[in-house]
Amino acid sequence: MKKIRAAVIGATGYAGAELVRLLYNHPNVEITALSSVSFEGKEIAEIYPSFKKKPLPTLTNAEEAVKCADVVFASLPHGLSEPLAEACLANNALLIDLGADFRLESEEDYEEWYKKPFDKPELHGKAVYSLPELFRDAVKDAEIVANPGCYPTAAALGLAPALKNGLIKTDSIIIDAKSGVSGAGRGLTQNTHYPETNETISAYKVGVHRHTPEIEQTLSHVAGKAVKVTFVPHLLPVNRGIEETIYVKLADGVDFDKVRALYEEFYKDEQFVRLERSGAAAEIRNVTRSNFCDISLHFDKRNNLLIICSCIDNMVKGAAGQAIQNMNIKFSLPEETGLETLPSGF
Repeated sequence: MKKIRAAVIGATGYAGAELVRLLYNHPNVEITALSSVSFEGKEIAEIYPSFKKKPLPTLTNAEEAVKCADVVFASLPHGLSEPLAEACLANNALLIDLGADFRLESEEDYEEWYKKPFDKPELHGKAVYSLPELFRDAVKDAEIVANPGCYPTAAALGLAPALKNGLIKTDSIIIDAKSGVSGAGRGLTQNTHYPETNETISAYKVGVHRHTPEIEQTLSHVAGKAVKVTFVPHLLPVNRGIEETIYVKLADGVDFDKVRALYEEFYKDEQFVRLERSGAAAEIRNVTRSNFCDISLHFDKRNNLLIICSCIDNMVKGAAGQAIQNMNIKFSLPEETGLETLPSGF
């Protein structure tokens, strides 16, 4: 099979570098271009020495990168992907956007949460939002793929079986989320300085985080009705990983044994979702540097409360790995291709 020519735009950010790491070892991919506004003309090994002695392209600009690719991965801040999508369409290249520009279906929601309208509304009709375990069929004919955010991925995989089967009440869903510092990106800010993050856990953007509308949009599609959540993210003093503890009331007449059985059935054929054994709790360390999502189920009998723990690596299943999973679907490859790395567990 002819190799897929892949370009990474924003290759020197954390998610971009993770894409380079995973794509380099993908047996069906040739990395033909890497782009970085900040480091154009340099070698990526100058920024990430872990890539030393690997034959990777010199960092170039996005315009040149698009010209030599079948698939373009964009790891950019919001507001920059719409013109890039135009260029990809003109060059017959698939765009897989790891940013926020194509995730929200409603321009009104996008303007509310990102403070700007769609610049090119006509492109949004060509975009497909794909969390593969839930929406993989939509990818096959897509020209633009909106790759889900990290927090929404863990939330949706944790809640999908319960919502799809009407196991829970949807009026009081609480998502208590915790992420490693890499989720804030490579740019330095006050709250990501080492002294600010070490030896503490801090909530941030409480009730106003931009992933909230994406979480609600995805859960509403799964449930077949409008779903609202209370979402509170926290910063953990670790490099990578997300753990979400989700609290929901069971629907009337539903018991925990039924929940467990339906989760096992829902995910039995999903190789990247692993349900923990009864009594065990999902942990970040067991998914680090992998494309797995580990889920554990717990029951507070006194309060009829289902507690779901959902763990992913925010840089892999929450970003680069999921993007490659979407590419594999589009190009009719087994979804696990290039993503079979196991976590170390310590």
